[in-house]
Amino acid sequence: MEEQDFELEKPEEKEGTHQGPVALHSVTALSGMYQDWFLDYASYVILERAVPHLYDGLKPVQRRILHSMKRMDDGRFNKVANIIGHTMQFHPHGDASIGDALVQLGQKDLLIDTQGNWGNILTGDDAAAPRYIEARLSKFALDVAFNPKTTDWKLSYDGRNKEPVTLPVKFPLLLAMGVEGIAVGLASKILPHNFNELIDASIDYLSGREFVLYPDFPTGGLIDVSKYNDGLRGGTVKVRTRIEKLDKKALVITEIPFGKTTSSLIDSIIKANEKGKIKIRKIDDNTSANVEVVIHLMPGISPDKTLDALYALTDCECSISPNTCVIAGSKPAFMGVSDLLRHSADNTVKLLKRELEIRLSELQEEWHMSSLEKIFIEERIYRDIEECETWESVIKTIDDGLKPFRKRLLRDVTREDIIQLTEIRIKRISKYDSKKADEHIKGIEKEIEEVKNHLSNIIPFTINYFRQIKKKYGKGRERKTEIRSFDTIQATKVIASNAKLYINYKEGFIGTGLKKDEFVCDCSDIDDVIVIRKDGGYLITKVADKVFVGNDIIHAQVFLKNDERTIYNIVYQDGKDGPLMVKRCAITGLTRDKEYNLTRGSAGSKIVYFSANPNGEAEVIKVYHKPKARLKKLVFEFDFGQLAIKGKSSMGNILTKNSIQKISLKEKGLSTLGGRKIWFDDAVFRLNVDSRGIFLGEFSADDKILVITRDGRFRTSGFDLSNHFEENILLIEKFRSGKVFSAVYWDAEQQFYYVKRFTVEDSEKPLCFINEEPESRLISITEVEYPRLEIQFGGKHKERGNEIIEVAEFIGIKSYKAKGRRLTSFTVDNIHEIEAVVKKESATASVEPAEEAEEAQRHSDIKSDPTQMELGL
Repeated sequence: MEEQDFELEKPEEKEGTHQGPVALHSVTALSGMYQDWFLDYASYVILERAVPHLYDGLKPVQRRILHSMKRMDDGRFNKVANIIGHTMQFHPHGDASIGDALVQLGQKDLLIDTQGNWGNILTGDDAAAPRYIEARLSKFALDVAFNPKTTDWKLSYDGRNKEPVTLPVKFPLLLAMGVEGIAVGLASKILPHNFNELIDASIDYLSGREFVLYPDFPTGGLIDVSKYNDGLRGGTVKVRTRIEKLDKKALVITEIPFGKTTSSLIDSIIKANEKGKIKIRKIDDNTSANVEVVIHLMPGISPDKTLDALYALTDCECSISPNTCVIAGSKPAFMGVSDLLRHSADNTVKLLKRELEIRLSELQEEWHMSSLEKIFIEERIYRDIEECETWESVIKTIDDGLKPFRKRLLRDVTREDIIQLTEIRIKRISKYDSKKADEHIKGIEKEIEEVKNHLSNIIPFTINYFRQIKKKYGKGRERKTEIRSFDTIQATKVIASNAKLYINYKEGFIGTGLKKDEFVCDCSDIDDVIVIRKDGGYLITKVADKVFVGNDIIHAQVFLKNDERTIYNIVYQDGKDGPLMVKRCAITGLTRDKEYNLTRGSAGSKIVYFSANPNGEAEVIKVYHKPKARLKKLVFEFDFGQLAIKGKSSMGNILTKNSIQKISLKEKGLSTLGGRKIWFDDAVFRLNVDSRGIFLGEFSADDKILVITRDGRFRTSGFDLSNHFEENILLIEKFRSGKVFSAVYWDAEQQFYYVKRFTVEDSEKPLCFINEEPESRLISITEVEYPRLEIQFGGKHKERGNEIIEVAEFIGIKSYKAKGRRLTSFTVDNIHEIEAVVKKESATASVEPAEEAEEAQRHSDIKSDPTQMELGL
């Protein structure tokens, strides 16, 4: 920064005034100095420290590290301490910043080969000291990031060395590695993307096709990219831990979200457990090369509900907000990741074209000198200089000797060319092989034509360059983070009960701190409570230590929002002397702490009978009238099942206009809501009641779901909405005992194809119905009553005609444990199911029940699995 000198003005001296050390001085205002210096500092931090450049995707410290490593490169590993010291020639900010940046580059496993303990991005362990670890440039970095001929250079900070302005990177490096930097009033956060997908997207862009890019993290996990917004400001992605059910008593974490470590993840789980939000027994961290964190559950705790609670209440799910900011044209610029890739691909085309042009120039120069040398030797021009006495006469003689042949050259002959000819040794002239020289020149001409062809087809050349990069370095860089759509998990539905709710009916208080009063139920500290009073008034309030809700409380319970199955059966008197009204209603959603009323609101109204039914049960009540002249019926019964369920604001029907003595319960009733309609959303692998995905049917209390997976296993499950399902589901439907399935599978142990017919059993544990050898695989499975298979033969038996198998006649119904029957001993090329033949007994059978008809209709809507229709083997 420019130094400024400021002078303090001396005050005027007055006669007779003592001028001592305490004399006052006027101060000159330093207006503008802070503003200018701050802007200089902010600009420096933005341009020279925190934000990556558009073209090479590197921050200055990263670029200087790679430049230093290139200068030191001899193919062997170098001590990181030496690399740091060498980089300090170019980077003026100390060894700590260089060391941290170098370790981060090494952990990305792209540009640098590492040796020693470089830390662990999974556990958060630090790298060893720089004197103990070593590094060198990777082959990939040497191939794509360096070329001194196409590099623009500038002086280093002290003027002693040259450093690159940007490295000539021919790859979307910024998107592959990602970056995070905080400057002054500005931040950049670009998420890493998949190596192979970036190359494919570059090829698509250069080919004129559309492309889309989504993040991919080295830690794996799951990601929801529905709001990624191309990496621009305002976008966000949700990332999740990959959690699997080990058994009914344990969960295991196998992949973690980006930006988290196993230590931070375990800390967040322990905090949630200490607050009572989840209930776990212990956590075992077995992470080494791969993540393995085992969460042991308390007895009786649902693993499915705990899994949801981990996502909702801990760092197992978190949001990341990208902010794609780069340096372009010496100033920060905001753009999407698609624009970044386009700029990178265009820059790669430009760099490759420049390399080809340089190579063409070098080849043309080589051809020129080779041709000149051929003329000089074959035409024996060197003999003409034997009589020359001065250097100038030698130059002139050679120049004159070359004049007849200049038309055969690509350019004019210069003095430097002649000087180079004079430096040819006599030994080389004597051993000159004209035929070999001609072959060399033809080889150069061929290469020149090839380079010119590449220049005229620079886009196909660039596309082929990207393909070669993918072929050479793409193996082992497949996507690690699975793209999924996440369902929204409501914390109130999955949080464990970590408090107890008490009520004081006499004083009208409710809360978790009233431990001397009557217990209501278990709850959590984020739950809402519904309170209903005798006058018909009710409200929703948040669980608190102690809160006044009013006198004459008749019902208090944890409130479940949007719960349409809890039905309230109510008899109330409308006004002081009005008729008795009866109603059934559900309370699904209310404004918190706002007063509502279940009656018509007339003065003196009161509830005389009330019941809350969690599954819509409708009881029978007995109503006793007060004796009255001419009243013949003193007692009568009323069944709530004959009353329709209406809104909470409805006034209901008249039960009686006479005064009553009491109302009593005669008998409890059954649910009037019928079965619960359940759908399976195959985008998030969860059940729902919102008509999303595949309709599974109506489920009552004891009904179950059958799940068949692609690896040849089946299991049954309840229809709780919190249940989790496998991602390799082949078939999911309502379980019906005795239903027959026909399956074809490859037995890896016997090396033959088998067919079997079996019925599934009710088992929550997955059961395998094919051979359990790892290489065994399920080919197809069908529910058709009389399936038919067509076998197409291959290999040495390909001339054999196709064979039709009537499965029901070929093999009988057996246990799922049975091996089945071998289909054929010949080499098989293809097995596929063909249209079944309708048997006579099926044609004369009675009409199928409504439930089976519904099942048949549902299966017509399910997408068929390719293996069920046809499979090329």
